[in-house]
Amino acid sequence: MNWPDDMIGIILAVVFGAAIGLEREISGKAAGLRTNVLICLGAAVFTIISKEMAAGLENSPTRIAAQIVTGVGFLGAGAIIRDRGGIHGLTTAATIWLVASIGTACGAGFYTLAVVSTLIAIIILIGLAKLEKPLRRYNEKHKSENSPHEQD
Repeated sequence: MNWPDDMIGIILAVVFGAAIGLEREISGKAAGLRTNVLICLGAAVFTIISKEMAAGLENSPTRIAAQIVTGVGFLGAGAIIRDRGGIHGLTTAATIWLVASIGTACGAGFYTLAVVSTLIAIIILIGLAKLEKPLRRYNEKHKSENSPHEQD
């Protein structure tokens, strides 16, 4: 086991999961700080375990990584709610999926990929949220203008 690199991967997974989780927490989402940190950390740990178990074996590390994707997809599916008002939780589900990939990158030692992905995710979550509000108002305004009126 490569303790220094693995510990760096674990610490970065916690930091990056916390960065994204903090935005989700501030936004009042169900999958907030602790959830995102635990998902990112878990993916990193599974990836490190996979690397260690596969030492000297070809293609084995990718097996656990593939199962991380599947397992996290199940978690994300649980975050999606459909009701009469539409579908809710898609961004939360996508964030869960992304955080797991960042944790996997940390566990695999792809630190630059993890840093860049985390920064882009935060920019998207914060920046596009600000853009969505005026777009929703615009859409709502144009829906009411274009809706068919009842005739007598």
